[in-house]
Amino acid sequence: MTGVDRARIEAAVRELILAIGEDPARPGLSRTPARVADAYAEFFGGLDVDPLDHLRDSVPIGSSDAGVPQTSDAVLLRSIDFRSVCEHHLLPFVGVVHIAYLPNERVVGLGRLPAVVETLAARPQLQERLTEEIADAVQHGLDPRGVLVVMDAVHRCVVARGSRHTSSSTVTIASRGELSDPVARAELMALIGAEHHA
Repeated sequence: MTGVDRARIEAAVRELILAIGEDPARPGLSRTPARVADAYAEFFGGLDVDPLDHLRDSVPIGSSDAGVPQTSDAVLLRSIDFRSVCEHHLLPFVGVVHIAYLPNERVVGLGRLPAVVETLAARPQLQERLTEEIADAVQHGLDPRGVLVVMDAVHRCVVARGSRHTSSSTVTIASRGELSDPVARAELMALIGAEHHA
């Protein structure tokens, strides 16, 4: 892929404006096709990026050169903000992701995990699939002993249309390796939950 086709997006948005009975040339709407094209270039920019690229500079644990101490404990990064676009209605869903992994031989800079989330979220998505794809990327990129991903999101297609459940959010969980065992991940789930009471 080579990125979104802005001209086609602009043409399609003009058609949508006409289809709802509006005038795409009137003030207020005349720049809307270009604005939507700009937004879509951002929303779907992850289609051209391999999320594993963000994990290629992982370093061995216990490496004195990298300043990474030997550890067998979990690494937990809480409350990574994200936004994505639901592929069913092309409406946004937003929320937070919590990522934990049990290092095996390698760790990665903490800024790399949000980059993985951002890349995978910048595609037409379903929350369930996005959660699984993040877990898969961490598993394949770092080969940890276990991975846990918890995502909590609000879907605009739920709060703004249909039954309009304005206070609902959706939680999805994906786990790999040792953290597939509910007992093994219980402490991490408690730490994630504790954030909401801090």
